[in-house]
Amino acid sequence: MASFSSLVLPSISLRRSSISTCNLGFRNEISRISLENLDRGGGVFMSVAVGSQTTVVDDALFKDYKLSHAFLFPGQGAQAVGMGVEAQKVTVAAELYKRANDILGFDLLDVCINGPKEELDSTVLSQPAIYVTREVTSLAAVEVLRARDGGQAIIDSVDVTCGLSLGEYTALAFAGAFSFEDGLKLVKLRGEAMQDAADATKSAMVSIIGLDSEKVQQLCEAANQEVDKADKVQIANFLCPVISGGLKGIEAVEAKAKSFKARMTVRLAVAGAFHTTFMDPAVSRLEAALASTELRTPRIPVISNVDAQPHADPDTIKKILARQLTSPVQWETTVKTLLNNGVEKCYELGPGKVIAGIVKRMDKSADVDNIGA
Repeated sequence: MASFSSLVLPSISLRRSSISTCNLGFRNEISRISLENLDRGGGVFMSVAVGSQTTVVDDALFKDYKLSHAFLFPGQGAQAVGMGVEAQKVTVAAELYKRANDILGFDLLDVCINGPKEELDSTVLSQPAIYVTREVTSLAAVEVLRARDGGQAIIDSVDVTCGLSLGEYTALAFAGAFSFEDGLKLVKLRGEAMQDAADATKSAMVSIIGLDSEKVQQLCEAANQEVDKADKVQIANFLCPVISGGLKGIEAVEAKAKSFKARMTVRLAVAGAFHTTFMDPAVSRLEAALASTELRTPRIPVISNVDAQPHADPDTIKKILARQLTSPVQWETTVKTLLNNGVEKCYELGPGKVIAGIVKRMDKSADVDNIGA
């Protein structure tokens, strides 16, 4: 697998259209980084000085990317007591848990394996738990894949990644945008800030089974007619789909769902109304943490939850991660982006087959596999 600390990027002259390549060792060789907002088709550019050379990275660097194999990472709500057990059989994976314990200040693996479920479901614990477990199981899954005939060739061919909500952080770490440790610190802060926002107002999320997004929007509107403004609901994920909002609004949705011909509703194991304005109090805290974190241009495209586009500029990625807290997850558009761009094979990394099921539901002919660990 390619090194996360080195990336080959096009060197673009602002005065000439010629393009050359240079190797950027982001950890050791960058002597100066400055962000320039250049009025060039609305793009954002990162000017990087390496010795006497200057390389300008357009945020649209990955706009015309070609893809063949994709790694997909699940998000919060996928946690379960017992996760992480199999990953302990892989030495490098077990070591990640030890490193995580030092950062978090508690035995994360013990909570993952033994629970209790109520503790694991709290946003403060579940977000770091899922991040670490997804990171760990991705490494373990890579080893499982490597042992297969032709597995190494598949690993080397992974050229795009994305993650559902919290899973976007794992995708960015996999793509080398930040280190495992920095990603965990961000997720820890994110979880704490979101938990505080959730504690401030009673809110929840519920998945609606058997309705398309248009019907779900109508369901939201019907529920909102019966509750105060503070309890109103909205779609937080257009594919599953998931509704997020005040507790009374969610209860109204659950009561009305059958009349809209929904097959069933499933309350998600999360602390509050994520991906809505209920999370506004958490945004400034995450922005401050992101501002002090080193982000690098991903080595491969990472499709954003906010706009279903890959971004190359670290400053833009930071802004998008902050916006993600209050923005609906564009997972349907993200999956369509992969399918429409001709992805040949998708791999869901870790236990469960939720994302694989979503991909197959959108395209029955899609080649998608789950790599458990």
